[in-house]
Amino acid sequence: MVETSSISEKDIIAADGIVVINNEHHIIAFNNSAQRITGFSEDEIILNDFKKLIPAIESDGQYILNALKSGDSYSNLPLNFSKKNEQTMNVLASITPLKPPGKGIVGAVLIFRDTKEMTSLVESLRQKTIEIMDEKNKLESIFNSRLEGTFTIDKDWVITSFNASAERITGYSSGEAIGKKCWEIFHCNKCRKNCHMDCTMSSQETTINNELIIVTKQGKQVPVRVNTAPLFKSDGKQVGAVETFQDISEIKNLTTHLEERYHFENIIGNSKAMQKIYVLLESVSNTNSTVLITGESGTGKELVARAIHLNSERKSGPFMAINCSAFAETLLESELFGHEKGSFTGAVRTKLGRFELAQNGTLFLDEIGDLSQTVQVKLLRVLETRQFERVGGTKSIDMDVRIITATNKDLQEEVKSGRFREDLYYRLNVINIHLPPLRERMEDFPLLIEHFLDKFRKKFNKPIKGISAAAFKLLQNYHWPGNIRSLENVLEHAFVLCHNKIIQTECLPERLWYTRGKERDVFDDVDKLENPLENAEKILIQNLLKKFNGHRGKTAESLKINKATLWRKMKKYKLF
Repeated sequence: MVETSSISEKDIIAADGIVVINNEHHIIAFNNSAQRITGFSEDEIILNDFKKLIPAIESDGQYILNALKSGDSYSNLPLNFSKKNEQTMNVLASITPLKPPGKGIVGAVLIFRDTKEMTSLVESLRQKTIEIMDEKNKLESIFNSRLEGTFTIDKDWVITSFNASAERITGYSSGEAIGKKCWEIFHCNKCRKNCHMDCTMSSQETTINNELIIVTKQGKQVPVRVNTAPLFKSDGKQVGAVETFQDISEIKNLTTHLEERYHFENIIGNSKAMQKIYVLLESVSNTNSTVLITGESGTGKELVARAIHLNSERKSGPFMAINCSAFAETLLESELFGHEKGSFTGAVRTKLGRFELAQNGTLFLDEIGDLSQTVQVKLLRVLETRQFERVGGTKSIDMDVRIITATNKDLQEEVKSGRFREDLYYRLNVINIHLPPLRERMEDFPLLIEHFLDKFRKKFNKPIKGISAAAFKLLQNYHWPGNIRSLENVLEHAFVLCHNKIIQTECLPERLWYTRGKERDVFDDVDKLENPLENAEKILIQNLLKKFNGHRGKTAESLKINKATLWRKMKKYKLF
C-alpha cells in the first residue's frame, strides 16, 4: 500500500528568511530561516552593510535603496544573494519600507525564499499529492468493487458517499444520492421509525443482518440484508455512520420456491392420521404457541418442527436445534443460556447460548424428557418470564423465541413417576402433535417408498425403476421399530447393493427376512412376474380389503380413489 505519511518536518519549516535594514543600510535583524538559507550566523551579519548579503550588482541593490529613499515596495523579485561559502544563490524576495505613523521611512523589510528550496518543496508536495491521489483511487476502487451496496452518512443523516453496488441496487446514481437524506433515497419500510441506522447513530452500536424492504428509483420493492456501524474521527468523535446492504431477492425467491415445492418439507403421507397432522400444522404455524411433538424415534419429529418454523412468520429468523440428552447437565446449561467469561473453569470467553442465538426465530429442544430437574426449573422460569441470564451473569436478557420441544417418552408417565415437573409439562404441552409410528400408517407405505427411491436415484445416479413385489411384501411385513428413519436406511442399503433396474429381496438387509420370529416367506414365484409395481399394488389392495373386512368404500377412501376405480382394479387383479 502507498505510504501516506505527512510531509517531512524539514519541508514544513521551510519558512521565509527575514532581514530588516535601517536607514544607514545596516542589517539590524536576521531571523533563523535567513541564517539557515544563507549560512551566516546572526553575529556574522548584524550591523553589517546589506551589501554583504546582496553583492554589488547595481540593479539588485538599487531596489533596497529605492525602498529606503522613496518608499517603493516590491514583490516576487528575483535577486542574487551571497552565501557564507562565497557562492551566490537565487532567491525570490519582497521589499517593504518601514513607515511608523507620523514619521518618515526608518528602514525596510526584506523577505526572501531560496528558489531551489522552493522547487524542492514544490516537487515534494507534488509527489505527496500523487501518492495521496493514488491511495484515494485505490480506496475508491475497493469501495466501488464491493458486491454489497455501501454508503456513509454524516451526523445530519446526509449521504456523503455511495458506491457502485449501491447505485446498481437502488437505481440512483452517486450524484443523485450524495447530499440527500438517506430516507429520501431508500424509502425503507422502517425509515425514521427506530430503524437500524437510528440505533447506530444514537447509541453508537453496530447492527448485523437486519432484513428490510427498500424501494428503488423505479418503484420496485427490494428485500435487503443490512449491516451498520458508526464512523469516528481520529480523536474518537463520531462523525456519522456506514451501512452495507445486500440484495437478497434471489435468496427470497429461492426460499419461496422451495417452500412451495416442499410444503412441510419431507413429511410424506396421505393417510387419515397424516391428514389430521397437516391440518394441525397449518393452524399451529400461524401462532407463536409452544408445541410439544411426541412419537417414537424415527417418526420425523425434527422435520415437523422445521416445517412449523418454515411456514411461520419467523421463517426469516434462525432455527436452532439441540438434543437435550447429548450434554451433561452443567454443559447443557451453558449450551442453552450461554455463559460469561470466567464463570467456571474453562470459560475463557463469553459464549452466547441457543436461546440468544435463536432470537426472532425458533428453538427446537429434542429429547426434552431427558432434562435434569435443575435444568427443568430454569427452563420453566424462562418460559414464565420470557427472560434468561447467562451462566455466571447478572443481566436479564429478553427472549423473543418460539419454543418447540419433542420427546419419544410418555411425559405423563414421567410426571407421575416424579422425573418430570408437572408445571413444566403443562407449559410445554400447549399444543401437542403426536406422530404415529410407521406400522400404524401403512397406507402411506407406497408413497414413502417412492419418495426415498426418487431421493436415492438422484444421490447414487442409478436408473433403478422400483422394487420387486416380493421385496415390497417383505418391507410391508416388517414391524419397523425404527420407523421412517429405518425405512430410509434400508432403501439406501438396497440401492448400494442393487445392480439391476429392480430391487430384489437379496438387496435388502437380512434382518428383514425374519418377521416377528417367522422364517422368510418364499417370494421367488412373485419375483418372476413381469410387472412388479402392479403386483405391489395388488398386494396393497389385498391387505387393505383384509384390514377393512372387505368393505370397498373404506378401502377406496384409504387409497384416495373412487369405488368404480377400486372395482376395476379388483377385477383386473381378480380379487373377488
